[in-house]
Amino acid sequence: MLKLFKIVALLEGISLLVLFVFAMPMKYMFADHTYIRPIGMAHGLLFIGYIIMAFMLKFEENWNWKKLGVVCVASVIPAGTFYVDWKYLRAVKA
Repeated sequence: MLKLFKIVALLEGISLLVLFVFAMPMKYMFADHTYIRPIGMAHGLLFIGYIIMAFMLKFEENWNWKKLGVVCVASVIPAGTFYVDWKYLRAVKA
């Protein structure tokens, strides 16, 4: 479960950066709405999966509420999931 969470966290972080760095500038600077829906949908699904898996891991790995809070808040900060992986998940054997 932890290995899958690390993969979802990586993909969620990448999708957020792609949304902010590529899709939104294409929409607002070049009036091209082509990329917003598929990238936004992928990011939304990854975000929901990330949060659900974080709560599942809270109970499976016996995380305290502070760690769960940090993991959840990091999902809305660009590159926050990379920080979570480095700080909280790297030392854990998956």
